[in-house]
Amino acid sequence: MRPEYARRVNLALVLQAIYNDSTLSRADIARTTGLTKVTVSDLVAELMLAGLVRETGTSGATRPGKPSMLLAFNPDARDILTLDLSGPDRLDGAIFSLKGQRLHTAVRDLNGAVGMAALTAARELARELVEASTRPILGLGVGTPGAVSANGVVLAAPNLHWRDIPLQQLLADDLGIPVRVENDANAAVLAERRFAGGPDDLLSIQLTRGVGAGLLVAGHLVRGAASDAGEIGHVVIDPNGERCGCGKIGCLETSTSVPAILARIEADPSRRDELLAEAGERLGLALSPVVGMLGLSHVVIGGPDDIVTAPLLDAARSCISDRTRSEFRPELELTASSFRESAVLLGAAALVLLDQLGVA
Repeated sequence: MRPEYARRVNLALVLQAIYNDSTLSRADIARTTGLTKVTVSDLVAELMLAGLVRETGTSGATRPGKPSMLLAFNPDARDILTLDLSGPDRLDGAIFSLKGQRLHTAVRDLNGAVGMAALTAARELARELVEASTRPILGLGVGTPGAVSANGVVLAAPNLHWRDIPLQQLLADDLGIPVRVENDANAAVLAERRFAGGPDDLLSIQLTRGVGAGLLVAGHLVRGAASDAGEIGHVVIDPNGERCGCGKIGCLETSTSVPAILARIEADPSRRDELLAEAGERLGLALSPVVGMLGLSHVVIGGPDDIVTAPLLDAARSCISDRTRSEFRPELELTASSFRESAVLLGAAALVLLDQLGVA
């Protein structure tokens, strides 16, 4: 391992330890990470110089010798900028602290705009966040619908009419800061893991203008060979259904996306709970093979508060449980995301933390 790379890895190890536990001394970190005390002291000095770590006083332990100095992560050292481009007809932006506290919110209505008009709106909203930031910027994280390559190219986002858009590079050139672009559902599942203490094996569903899934297996994000893992919104579940924006007939999102659900409810408000349950059952039909094949027991669903309600959740849970039940499988835990519509924004912040600081 090259020395500069080894140092970056060790620096991330030390920062991760302090980020997760602000009651550690240098000696504690050496024991936790397996690094030498000299190495830890050197790395802590670098982190303190960057303003990311600070001393908070001595420990209360009664041991011989000089009391240990405790270290704490400084959540106010940088701003993290985030964008969520998955809303039904709007773009959401936010500024977070390094611990995920929301400091600023910005919204840009699309009013039906797609294609280059939507791209322009996203770039303008990103500039607005930069102007609103009051501290050094760690980076910009973006959650976008569609398939996204490892280098941040939106390969295809049918609802935005985007294809092969180098979004990560465009925003980096615009702003002059580090940028990370990821699929919105992938970002959401990282939010559940980082900020809600979710399990290593977790399926996160985002109901927005489309339907997307983010999947963690053994703590690793599943991207797929073509960077399109989780694009369940365009899986056909009803060959006799409606035509989807992607061109196929009966895709999941024609009945389970937020616009589709709201349109059905608006047409027949008296059947609201029944229509939500129908959407939940269709979602369960799409998820059952995934849950069964991978042996998953934790699913979270994010989306608007008036959509992700008991009728939808109960129907999805019942459908999946009925189709995957066995004597070996634990009871399915399917819940609403604790972050609701903020999951993608928080996940985008988690992406920046991982990329720039190594905080996993």
